[in-house]
Amino acid sequence: MLRSPAAAATRKGAFAIPGAMLALAALVLVALTFAEWRAMAHQWWNIDTYSHILLVPPIIAWLGWIRRDELARAGLRGWWPGLAWLVLGLAVWFVGREIAINTIAQGGAVMALQGAVLALWGLRAGLVLGFPLAYAFVLVPFGDEIIPPLQMVTAEIATALTRWSGIETVASGILIDTPAGLFIVAEECSGVKFLVAMLALGLLVAHTCFASWNRRAWFLIACVVVPIIANGIRAWATIFLAQYVGAEAAGGFDHIVYGWFFFALVLALVLGVAWRWFEREPEEAGWTAAGIAALPHVARWEGPGADRNLVLAAILLAAGCFAVAARLV
Repeated sequence: MLRSPAAAATRKGAFAIPGAMLALAALVLVALTFAEWRAMAHQWWNIDTYSHILLVPPIIAWLGWIRRDELARAGLRGWWPGLAWLVLGLAVWFVGREIAINTIAQGGAVMALQGAVLALWGLRAGLVLGFPLAYAFVLVPFGDEIIPPLQMVTAEIATALTRWSGIETVASGILIDTPAGLFIVAEECSGVKFLVAMLALGLLVAHTCFASWNRRAWFLIACVVVPIIANGIRAWATIFLAQYVGAEAAGGFDHIVYGWFFFALVLALVLGVAWRWFEREPEEAGWTAAGIAALPHVARWEGPGADRNLVLAAILLAAGCFAVAARLV
């Protein structure tokens, strides 16, 4: 789509002051919750299970960028209820720190940034950016909690397929004993790494490429079920191969295939099958300014608009109060 220089200049001017205010508020909030952001960044960089999250910040930036015209049409204005979400996020962060549950504290840190966007840019901007704001929760590392059940599911699938293959098998939980040796479905073999990455990608594709909630639901189910089943098949293939080449050789082959080929193939398969049912381009996803304006209750919920200077001052005050509370407790 061609855009005139005048329209581009108008859009740039519309974002200049609100953007600077949001940048200042974000800087203060990240400084306040820096320990949580540092812990999250450490997990993204150093733990393979969460390395895919390194792609999430640029994805969020891209999702916001392709919505910039709709944001300009919707208008940016202060919105006091957005401050309530920010304060709630800081409260969740504070509680999470006090009870030493990182996931809660990190989720609260993300909520605080979401609240800053809503408070300084308004309800309509929040609706235009609804998905990227919600997608920010993917920044919080999650998956360790589901490793034990995934280990059991993987072991059950591998055991069933091993017996079906005619191999004498004695299984107990995550232990699978065969003539080639005893196999253990370890934590790193649970498939959690690929499952959480597949789910993160699935959420993105479901929003940007599908308009039908029914198709979104089926695609997300596939993003959960297919990698779990595929991981069970991978475990079985390792056990089956070990009967002929030995457990050590099969294990080495498994790490190469698992890390570089097998699940890349599964990912390509899921996306390839879903491709024919894609309904739109990513730029078409989400609320439009006109669609939001047509909603019956938006004008009433957003009210007359708040002075952004006062909203920013309230954000800084809230951050200061929580900073003092965190030092005193």
